[in-house]
Amino acid sequence: MTRKQIPVVPVEQLRWTLDPESLPFDSTEELDEQQHIIGQRRGVDAFRMGMGIEAKGYNIFVTGAAGIGKLAMVKRLLKNHTAEDRTPDDLCYVNNFSNPDEPALLRFAAGEGRRFKEAVQQFLEDIKREVPQLFESQEYINSKNEIIEAHDRKTRDFFKNLEARVRDAGFVLVNMQMGQVQRPDIVPLVDGEPVHLMKLEEMADKGRFPQEELESLQKKYKELKEEIDAIFLEVRHLQKEVKKKSEEVDKLMFGNAAAELAQPLYESFKDEKVIRHLDAMLADMAENLDTIRMIGQTPQGMPGMPMMPVSAESILHPYQANLIVDNAEKKGRPVIVESYPTYRNLFGGIDRVMDRSGVWRTDFTKIASGSFIKANGGYLVLNLMDAIMEPGVWQTLKRALKNAETEIQTFDPWYFVTTSGLKPEPIKMEVKVVVLATPQLYHMLRNYDPDMVKVFKIRADFDSTMERSSEAVNEIARLMKTFGRAQNLLPFDRSAVARLMEEGVRYAGRQEKISTSFPVLRDVMEESSHIARLAEYARVEARHVDEAIKARIDRASLMEEKLQEMIDRGSVFIDTDGEVVGQVNGLAVYSLGDYMFGKPSRITANTSMGREGIINIEREADLSGAIHNKGMLILAGYLRQNFAQDKPLSLAASIAFEQSYGGVDGDSASSTELYALFSSLSGVPIRQGIAVTGSVNQRGEVQPIGGVNEKIEGFFACCEKKGLTGTQGVLIPKANLKDLMLREHVVRAVAEGKFSIWAVDHVDHGIEVLTGMPAGKRSKYGKFPAGTVYHLVEKKLTALAEGLRAFGDKKSETRRQKRKSSSADQKDE
Repeated sequence: MTRKQIPVVPVEQLRWTLDPESLPFDSTEELDEQQHIIGQRRGVDAFRMGMGIEAKGYNIFVTGAAGIGKLAMVKRLLKNHTAEDRTPDDLCYVNNFSNPDEPALLRFAAGEGRRFKEAVQQFLEDIKREVPQLFESQEYINSKNEIIEAHDRKTRDFFKNLEARVRDAGFVLVNMQMGQVQRPDIVPLVDGEPVHLMKLEEMADKGRFPQEELESLQKKYKELKEEIDAIFLEVRHLQKEVKKKSEEVDKLMFGNAAAELAQPLYESFKDEKVIRHLDAMLADMAENLDTIRMIGQTPQGMPGMPMMPVSAESILHPYQANLIVDNAEKKGRPVIVESYPTYRNLFGGIDRVMDRSGVWRTDFTKIASGSFIKANGGYLVLNLMDAIMEPGVWQTLKRALKNAETEIQTFDPWYFVTTSGLKPEPIKMEVKVVVLATPQLYHMLRNYDPDMVKVFKIRADFDSTMERSSEAVNEIARLMKTFGRAQNLLPFDRSAVARLMEEGVRYAGRQEKISTSFPVLRDVMEESSHIARLAEYARVEARHVDEAIKARIDRASLMEEKLQEMIDRGSVFIDTDGEVVGQVNGLAVYSLGDYMFGKPSRITANTSMGREGIINIEREADLSGAIHNKGMLILAGYLRQNFAQDKPLSLAASIAFEQSYGGVDGDSASSTELYALFSSLSGVPIRQGIAVTGSVNQRGEVQPIGGVNEKIEGFFACCEKKGLTGTQGVLIPKANLKDLMLREHVVRAVAEGKFSIWAVDHVDHGIEVLTGMPAGKRSKYGKFPAGTVYHLVEKKLTALAEGLRAFGDKKSETRRQKRKSSSADQKDE
């Protein structure tokens, strides 16, 4: 078989095209909007199953390539599913009066939590207004006066007879100040004047007062003093009773008033836990009535130091309600998309404030919820990579999903000292979490975290491509109408729609597929519409789509242009014409994230006598990846299979990517390296106007590779810069034919005969295209025909093996002669 017998790829196979006339509409104006998710049956079915199963652990792990619109699809599915569902409860934290460090949680039907908070606030406002008036009312004053008058009567009765007895005994009653307390005491009367006993004792010692009379006074003093002390104790007990009765009156009056003010709360909220809280709140108010009575009053301070009136808000602060989840405005289950999943944003926290003494404090009103808690009863959507990067988030999320409850705490690992802490009542969780991630992250977590499959039992895997069919084209056209209306874009005529469909097929990388990366398609639509508006067109046409695509390429192709400039000025050696032995143009793809392009790379092979076998220079220089190393080993295996069955493979062959200063990986150049090796062994030159891509297996079959379009276009750009001769082209694997979606300018050059594409399925065919000589096939006698590449290769390998053997024999004879000469010398001695 000669090179001319290997046909070039027909032009119609180089690109799938959509005839605009085949579309059943003139423009997208005529279409209805797309209401359903298209091209994702498997992922949608899995997602709906996850939404339908209420059992614990059936959270949804959404996977798919970046750029296919996973979030938009998830939002639409959740919106359609949750519209008619029951709205979940409101959540409210209140003070636990028996243990303030453990705030209590109250649940209310949606909207009732707000009503409860407003009702509590109204109650506290009423308390703030009514309490000062309550203790200034005439009823309260009369009640207190009755108690005081009763106390005064009893006190007078105690001292009525005492004063007469004291006077008859020659004493007089006086009040002695003892600290903050006044106590009654008696003092003797001498000549009508009160004189203290201590003074009388001094006078008696000096003989100025009779000793007998002093002793009589002391005896009477002792008797009267015991009686007075007993009466004083009775008075003190009476004062305590009066104070207790006064407090009881205060509590009774306040309790009656507070109960009346709280009656709307009791009537509106019948839940047993709420009733218990209201009872505890009123009881605590009654116990702290002295504090509540200070509302609006100015506390007494040091003389000369002005004091501010006590704030009613600070006094009534413990009785407020902290509504952490308010679903009053929601209908159906909540759907919360957390775009910044920090620990606090997801799980809430407990704030701290510094009081006047400089101490950090907190209470139940400082508890704040996060999106995880706000989504309780509904769905929480988040990007898993963002969540994993945040400290504490992944472990807390797993724990909450496994236990079906969460406890609000502040994640603060660097806060070593705190003077107060809270342990709020845990919240029962019925949330379904949807995480978005790549398939790689899913498999990594599944491998390293055994708990992951326990809490994410459903995987919804969204595909990046869908089958290309007329129905799919029509569905995507309706989706374009939906995009256009949402973004206020110009209508797209049928030629523009056809052009976008072709671009979608190129993104898919397969002619029978079309990409589901609809966000990228939407970006192209927006840019095309912008270009059409600037040109004052009423509709977007194919030319505008082409211009938008070219502009996108131009924005991202700076690196490609720099490499092309290096080739053009000769800094990077690439030949596009002539023939050279042991040298071939390989093709590599460069990926810049949002842009891929191909460029040729010179591959050379040198062979010589030796036993080293194939030397991978990239590997020896630590520049070769594992897959590239595997490709080289497979190449050596093919050589042994075809040329070393009756003789050893005795050669030293070095293969290198010239001017490659970075890492080399992938096996897509293994067939190219094999062609260079064949050329070096046979001495048959290779056409430099042809670039080659494709991997090879041990049977010599050429296997498909990735980036075939970019590789062809990259070599075409080099040839175009140096001048198209009509003999240039690219050799690709036959299995890649269905992947071809070349740019129109390349297809046009092929149609004009300026450039060619060959597709081969075996290296035998490839070497014929590159050299113009038949590859050769072994006869039944095991020989290759003369005038074939493989005949020359085998001849050279045989010569190398024989030469190596002859060289070894010669060395052996030389060593034998040396030993013989040495032995003769020893005999002469």
